Amino acid sequence: MRYFVALAETLHFGRAAERLRISQPPLSRQIANLEKELGVCLLERHTRQAALTYAGRRFLEDSRAVLASFDQACRNARLADGGELGELSVGFMMHAAHTVLPGLARRFMASHPQVQVELREVVPNALADAVLTGRFDAAIMFNPGPVRGLDAHAIFREPLCLAVHARHPLAGREGIQAHDLVDERLIAAPADVAPTLREAVVGFCRSGGFEPTVCLEAQLQQTIVSLVAEGLGIALVPQSLRKMGVADVVFRDLQEAPTIEHVVVWRPGNLNPALRPFLSEAGIVPRAEMTLSHEALP
Repeated sequence: MRYFVALAETLHFGRAAERLRISQPPLSRQIANLEKELGVCLLERHTRQAALTYAGRRFLEDSRAVLASFDQACRNARLADGGELGELSVGFMMHAAHTVLPGLARRFMASHPQVQVELREVVPNALADAVLTGRFDAAIMFNPGPVRGLDAHAIFREPLCLAVHARHPLAGREGIQAHDLVDERLIAAPADVAPTLREAVVGFCRSGGFEPTVCLEAQLQQTIVSLVAEGLGIALVPQSLRKMGVADVVFRDLQEAPTIEHVVVWRPGNLNPALRPFLSEAGIVPRAEMTLSHEALP
């Protein structure tokens, strides 16, 4: 199964064999034996590359989940043998560091002092896959929508606000409406990096009867605010960015501001015993049959 995942991720027998530190013939035999045992074709072979079949794509998804669970089971056994209670890895987007993450981490670490906690900031679009592959036990991110193999629960919601240069005409306005931004040049995160955030920005502009003109794109919200400080455009950002206190940037409230959810995502099959108390600390009660749920927040 590990051989297949390596090949599926490289789609090249030579590179996969190099990653696995074996020669190519044993890899080819193992994949052929796997296909024979399954009775399906997982790969279409070409001269230099390979391509996954539909069955191969599905088997890759399930293989990653199985291997992640197996690796977690091995880690749990080692931790138990060493007398440790466990470890927990949590990925998070930058916004969470200004909102829910500090309090949640503080409460969990206080109630579970012998659990080793790893917190790592990652761009939003990479978090769901990192949880699926077992890199993180859980992640705090923008709502990704339904993702096969993941459960999610909303824990925070915040409105967007307007970030403008201090000398911009809108800096002195209050209660800015969507149509006030008609001729403005926007700075925003790419849709493939933060799709939910980008959709909220575009949707707000469309409510004012126009399509936004995005002049610059940047992955990180800190970078977006820094570009606003240079007078290169304006931006619609989560309200928590006000805490950054960047010189020459003014934040203004929006009328009928769109809101954006922060959710905790996790893999229901995760065997890490530290995950359930972490979710409980976040106000989440995992169910035996877990499905994607976004309960209304006050």
